[in-house]
Amino acid sequence: MPMQTHISRQEALALLKKYNQGPFHLVHAVTVEAVMRYFANSLGYAQEADFWALCGLLHDVDFEQYPQEHCKKAPQLLAEINAEPELVRAICSHGYGICLDIKPEHEMEKILFATDELTGLIGAAARMRPSKSTQDMELSSLKKKFKDKKFAAGCSRDIIRQGAEMLGWELDKLLDETLKAMRETENTVTQEVAQL
Repeated sequence: MPMQTHISRQEALALLKKYNQGPFHLVHAVTVEAVMRYFANSLGYAQEADFWALCGLLHDVDFEQYPQEHCKKAPQLLAEINAEPELVRAICSHGYGICLDIKPEHEMEKILFATDELTGLIGAAARMRPSKSTQDMELSSLKKKFKDKKFAAGCSRDIIRQGAEMLGWELDKLLDETLKAMRETENTVTQEVAQL
């Protein structure tokens, strides 16, 4: 049974903006949305791409206003748009081992878990570049930033490593594929952010 959703992007975006006003959180949400859609299409789940994307868009819906209850408050907020149980579970599973013990099972949940922190790290690395872009970023450059614990210290390397393990991927593959995803979707994200 493919993962489907009846929720429109407009409904999801309205809920996100109701509970998130900070540009940082909104940009992160739209970035993860685009990356999740990219992975759905590249991993053979094109028919579930809307579901994957909405999970990305709403994964931190409760974080700005309820940081102490992250992933615990999400089901209550998601109920406002009658989110499917599968969507709620997928969103909550990205807090596995951090704030909840709902383990990512589906490949989509593992991708969300693995790429959430990593998109933050790649975004921070891009902002340090003269181009302010991922377009000219090489994997070798990203790996240096990954190894530098002082750089973007808030992005947990342990979670990124754990995500790669869950997927059965080498760390380099996860870094490379997520960098590709951000490169491919950068223009779309820029356009979406401008409309927020």
